[in-house]
Amino acid sequence: MVDLLEKQALETIQSGNESAFEMIFKAYYQPLCRYAYSFLSDKEEAEEVVQSAFITVWEKRKRIDIQTSFKSYLYRMVRNGCLNVIKHEKVKQQYVAHELAVTEVSHESVSQKVYATELEMKITEAMKALPEQCRLVFQLSRFEELKYQEIADQLNISIKTVENHMGKALKIMREQLKEYLPLFLLFMKDFIE
Repeated sequence: MVDLLEKQALETIQSGNESAFEMIFKAYYQPLCRYAYSFLSDKEEAEEVVQSAFITVWEKRKRIDIQTSFKSYLYRMVRNGCLNVIKHEKVKQQYVAHELAVTEVSHESVSQKVYATELEMKITEAMKALPEQCRLVFQLSRFEELKYQEIADQLNISIKTVENHMGKALKIMREQLKEYLPLFLLFMKDFIE
């Protein structure tokens, strides 16, 4: 139940009386700021929430319908304002965390692509150091993904010769690409039989 004094103050504010509004503002501003601070632990943000509550009261004064007390109405507005700030802050933190994760993944992805491109170039260079027949066997195995038997049939050589060429090619490639060896071995794992 709204007491008579508060009811009169509210009616005076609703009629547009700025001095009545100013009196209410002066009476409740500091206590509401302390209340908001207890939620937010940030003086400026607490003051912003309280000021926003008073602005809303003034702007919507003609439509305000208070069933309890004007004081509890103000405190409820401030509490809700603080909860909205906290909710918004959580959303911001989640967004920032998400953006950092996405940036990190895309950075890793770019780094991997750059490294893979660099490795491809080094492999091409290293292949130039292979004897011709050896390079042909390596290319058929690596780039055309032929099995040793298929390579032997295509080049009209024995499987043992294909194995020897691949062994020689891998030895030379390992030597040429020693700084890239872990990545090269990963790159070649499907082709080493």
